[in-house]
Amino acid sequence: MGAGRLLRHQIIKSLMAAHTEHVADAAIVLWMQMATPLISLVGEAGFNSLYARSVYLTQVTFPWIPPCAPSAPMDQRFAELKMSLAGQTPALAREANSQLLITFTDILAALIGEELTISILRLAWDDKVSSKAGKEFSNG
Repeated sequence: MGAGRLLRHQIIKSLMAAHTEHVADAAIVLWMQMATPLISLVGEAGFNSLYARSVYLTQVTFPWIPPCAPSAPMDQRFAELKMSLAGQTPALAREANSQLLITFTDILAALIGEELTISILRLAWDDKVSSKAGKEFSNG
């Protein structure tokens, strides 16, 4: 596993581990923060396609994650995901959302490259990153 990929995975797990309560809310905040700069780069249809593929792949392990509604408006894009995560234990919700984010960013990095993916994540999450991995992320 490349250093950038490993770092991305550590950051995602660290961001999700920071939330022991209100995991569903925290998860959606991370998705919204990431979606905004990414949509400006790949468009809504591109983001929706990446998200739908990530959900499909993650459903192998977490079949209760709902499929993506391709034409969902921005403010409702993650409503079903939030409800699904809220219906699980906090630990399971953290694990599932971490895996979904990891899958999404792995696909994204394969398409646009590791450096650009990390730049987008830095733009989206830099203020939330507080772990050692996050420091490397901010300085990387």
